[in-house]
Amino acid sequence: MQEPSIASARPLSPHLQVYRLLINMVMSMVHRLTGAGLYAGTLLLAWWLAAAAFSPDQFAFLNGLLGSLLGRLVLIGFTWAVLHHLLGGLRHLIWDTGHGFDLKWVSILSWGTLVLSVALTAVIVGAALLR
Repeated sequence: MQEPSIASARPLSPHLQVYRLLINMVMSMVHRLTGAGLYAGTLLLAWWLAAAAFSPDQFAFLNGLLGSLLGRLVLIGFTWAVLHHLLGGLRHLIWDTGHGFDLKWVSILSWGTLVLSVALTAVIVGAALLR
């Protein structure tokens, strides 16, 4: 029988179960997801602009679609994604300057991104409902 080699005695890398989910990890994942979601929202915006340029019937159809409950939820989600991605980008810009790396500020900036994006979305939706 062959003796175990030194390489097999090395410890294994930590698995995902070892790590505790932190807010900055979640915000990193959400930043990536909102970035991907912005592609779909931009296509929707381009479709809306093209419909306005092509014909009144297409524009009315798309306005009716976006005015439905599902359409409004999509627009609210798109608004939140834009704001969250913007604020996440500002958080990364702060980090790029070399500031905000201690754990207290990482947590403050991460929670601030989430809370401020939801609050700004609520303000925009509220303003749209008041018009």
